Order: sequence, then C-alpha cells, then structure tokens
Amino acid sequence: MRKSWIAAFTLIALAALLIPAAPFYAPPKEQEEPSQPAPLSVHHEQKHKLAALQNDMNATALLVATETAKDFRNIMNAGGESEAKALQAMDSLLKEHSHIGYLDWISAGKSHHKGQLPPSKSNESHSYAQEASSHVAKGATYESPPFEGKDGSRYIVLGVPDEQHPGTGVVGIVKQDIIKQVEMHQKRNLRLIPYPAEGNYRIESVKPNSTVDTTVRTGEDNGNASHYHIRDVVVHFNRDLTEADMNRIRKDINFESMQQIGDTFVFRSKSLETKALMQYFKQKWNPHYTEPHYLYLTNENAGAAADPIIPNDALYSKYQWNLPSIETEKGWNVSKGDEGVIIAVLDTGVQSSHPDLQGKLLSGTNIVDKNKAPDDDVGHGTHVAGIIGASVNNGEGVAGISWYNKIMPVKVLDSSGAGSTYSVAQGIIWAVDNGAKVINMSLGNYAQADFLHDAIKYAYERDVVLIAASGNDNTERPGYPAAYPEVFAVAATNNNKEKASFSNYGDYIDVAAPGDSIASTYPGSQYAALSGTSMASPHVAALAGLIRSANPSLSNQEVMEIMRTSARDLGTSGKDIYFGYGEIDIVKALNAATSYGGTLQTYPKQVKRRLDSILK
Repeated sequence: MRKSWIAAFTLIALAALLIPAAPFYAPPKEQEEPSQPAPLSVHHEQKHKLAALQNDMNATALLVATETAKDFRNIMNAGGESEAKALQAMDSLLKEHSHIGYLDWISAGKSHHKGQLPPSKSNESHSYAQEASSHVAKGATYESPPFEGKDGSRYIVLGVPDEQHPGTGVVGIVKQDIIKQVEMHQKRNLRLIPYPAEGNYRIESVKPNSTVDTTVRTGEDNGNASHYHIRDVVVHFNRDLTEADMNRIRKDINFESMQQIGDTFVFRSKSLETKALMQYFKQKWNPHYTEPHYLYLTNENAGAAADPIIPNDALYSKYQWNLPSIETEKGWNVSKGDEGVIIAVLDTGVQSSHPDLQGKLLSGTNIVDKNKAPDDDVGHGTHVAGIIGASVNNGEGVAGISWYNKIMPVKVLDSSGAGSTYSVAQGIIWAVDNGAKVINMSLGNYAQADFLHDAIKYAYERDVVLIAASGNDNTERPGYPAAYPEVFAVAATNNNKEKASFSNYGDYIDVAAPGDSIASTYPGSQYAALSGTSMASPHVAALAGLIRSANPSLSNQEVMEIMRTSARDLGTSGKDIYFGYGEIDIVKALNAATSYGGTLQTYPKQVKRRLDSILK
C-alpha cells in the first residue's frame, strides 16, 4: 500500500514539473491568399483533364530521353577508362533496361554494336540510326521522331556525343511503350473512361452508400458511383459462429468462398447477388452490420536559415518542380528521415528491382496473391513509392522526399488497379502489425464501409498516421477512406499553387500537395510523369515520415496537427474546401516538430508518454 501511494505521489509531482515545458504553438500567418477557384463545368473539366493527360505523356517522353542520355554518357565515361569497361557498361544497360534494345558506341572511328535494330515498317530504325551516327560524329545530339516497329511498339533513336572527345558518342534505339502505358493509366486514373468497366471484376456500379443501381457510361459518371462485387457480402457478426452455423450459411447462400478478419466475413455466393445476401443475413443472423464488398481504385491523378540542399539526381533540377515548391530542399537541413520510421504504401505493389529504389524497400506483402511478392503490375505503386523515397543524390533518375525512411510495399490492388474492402482492410492491419508508422493510401471510392473503417480505427488507435488521396473527379462528394475522421485527407495543387483541375474537394480535406505532372519511378526501371491526388498523397506521407523521424515522441494526432498548422494558406483565408489548411510546407513542419510542445488538447497524452518513459 505504501509503495502504491509513493508511486502515485511521484507521478503527480512529475506531472506538475513538466507543465512549463509545453508552450502553445502558434504558426505565423501567411499573407498570400489566392482567389478561390471557380467550379468547372463538365466540358471544361474534361478539357482540363485531357490537357493534364497530354502533359503527362509529353513529360514522360522527356523523362525517358533525358534519363537514357545520362545512361549513354555513363558508357562514354567507362570508355574513357578502357574499351572492355565500355562494352561491359553496354551489356549492363541492355540487361537492366528492357526498353533499350540496341546500342552503338562510336569511338576512334570504330563502331561497337550491341543488341538488335528492331524491324520497322519503312526501315526507319536503320535510317534514323545512320542519321544519329552522322550527328554524333559532328558533335551534335540527335533525337528522331517517334516511329512504329513491326511489333506495334513505339520507338525513338537517340544520339549523344561525347563533349570531351569529338567524334565519339553513343547511338541507341529506345522503346517508348511507357507512353502508351501512361496514357491508359491516366485515362483510368483521371476517370476519363469508366473504371472499372462493368462486367469486369464481377462488379456492379451503384449510387454511393447504397445498392441502388446506376450505369457508368463515361469517366464523368465515376464521380457519382461506387462499385461492389456482385455476389459478395460483408458481414460483421455479434457472436462467434459454430461449425453448425457455418454449414447452415454455406447451404443457405449456395456458398462459393469466404474470407475472414476477426468477427468480419466476406462471403461469396455461386448464385445469390449482394442485395439478396444482405437481406438474408439481416433477417436470419441479426449482425452488427452487413454491407456490399466495395472496390477501391487508384487515385492518381535552424534548418530554415541553412542553404537549400540541391540533389544531383539526373532528372531533379529540370523536372521535379514539386519538391522545391513545398520547401523540401530547406527541410532536408532539419531531417532526412530515419530507417526506423516505416512508411507503408498500400497500392499495386512496387518494382523491387528498380535502380532508384535499391536499399529503400522492405519485403512487404501481397494481399491479392499471398504466394507472390508484392511486385507492381500496374505502375501506380512504384510511382507513389518513388515520390516518397527514391534514392537521393545518387545521380540516378529522381529524388524522393525522404532520404532514409524505409518503404513497406503492401499490394492490395490487382493488375486492373482495383482492390476490395477486404484486401485494403487486411493490408492496413498487416502493415500496422509489421511496424508501419505511416500508411499511404492513394486509392478510394465514394462508399463508406464499416469493415474498412474498423481496420482504420485499429491503425489509428495504435498511433499510426493514415494518409489518403481525395480522388480525381472534381467533386465535393466525400471519398473514402480519405473522409474518415481518423484519416488525413489530401487534395492536389499544380505548379502555380492552384487547385488541380481534377482534384476532389470538401470540408474533409486537411491539406493540399503537388499532384500535377509529377516525375517519379515507374516499372521497367523507367520514369514517368503522372497527375492525380494519388501523387499528392505520398508527398504528405513522406512529410509525416520525416516528422516522426525528427521527433519520435510525437503521437499520430500531433503529427497531423503539425502538418495542418504549418501548411501555407491558399485560397480563402483559413481552412477552405479546396486546400484544407493549405499546401504543405516541409521546412515549417519539421521546424515545428523539433520544437513541438503540444497544445491543451494533446498535452495530457504527452505528459503520460513522458511519465511512462521516465518510469521505464
């Protein structure tokens, strides 16, 4: 009894001593207040989205050419040491980059060929290669017009001269199928076409948060529709099921398959559709809740005084407008991240062999197919991962926002870019149980799902920061999971600090971040420019990782508060529906994190954490 009384007295005394150490944080008021964007008509929204699509395709073509030219210069540098090293560099390049099919290193009047010229319809590959060699011999760069090979692929020929050694250089033929991939990717991502198409993925389109049918004929219709598996139902029971109960359910619903997390089940019937299944479980089993099995889709579309850190990554200075725009270069003087703070990417997987992600990825997991690694078969997840953590200052490709935070790939979306409530919920729980401190979800739909919300609450209660994209339909309708109160919702801005034309908006938006034509990593060890709130969300997830690295004692609530209060106010003064609290400012957020003392709302929890630490 005496020991308990002494311990209690000690806790009270320590709490009293800690009170002065918690000043109120009040960020300085920003003066810049751009006007509120006017709503776009359907016609103008479509026009803006098509322009964004074309910009992404053009920017991706430039990224491919720029990065390939850098690779050609590496061959020339190797040739400066020896012929053998140059030939070895050529072999390595052809092996690592399948989009490069032919190389010719021209040195001392001699050609060194590797690979094969692709057959083209009018022999363009041969004639353009000769033209490129002629330019290189004169010390001039060369880029051919794109042409189509007999295999249906798009190609260009590049010629890069050696500026130090006249008459020397490299000619190569580069496959640009990535342009077609980006086009289709962004047509879906920006909802320019119906996605997912009805009849695929065993789905039905419905009005949000209902089972009332609707038909999605155009990309615009996506903004007022949700999607669910046509013969699936999600059921959260109020009691444990016996084997006899399960046998009865199997018989009653003409059972095909089942998935389970805790007390929540996803049942699939061979014959009954969702409405009938929901009615059956409500009448016969009185569950806590029953709902459709919704689909979620990709949503892409002291340090302050120090000198900015400008990385040497090949594509950074010319193409990555987004990082300087949010003061990343100054923020790196405060924090570059920490390997112990893991950022999970719930998405389509990540290309584990991408040269610009080496050493940054954990093994992760594949929820879609547990027998496979979480490899990316879409492109979306690799792009998101690169925004967060592509290697910085390695002279390769792009720079990520975090130098050191590890990325955990959790594949919850399949090869069509869609995934179910079950897979996303399971991915959240797996990420939390395996050490994630921040979770990025560049995905969403317009239906609330209690099943998914339960998983989000599980993560939030375990101090994880959850970040989600708002969506790309230019609608005020709340998108989920972004609109859940435990999730930090992100809208997109362009390089003029305006609302991106495609970005969703509403009272639930917390902040905005760059999301227009963002350069990042892409499968095939390549780089692409994509637009979408999917690209904005990982900027914020990376910032959350840097904040937790700079001050590990902060709770998830405090991290989110810092990101809101440090944001640069845009639009109408104060919080608004288009930008939330404003566009993120990395150096302000990190400076606030390092000196953070809390607010009256979070202070009691902060004191408890300090006391727990002292007692340990």
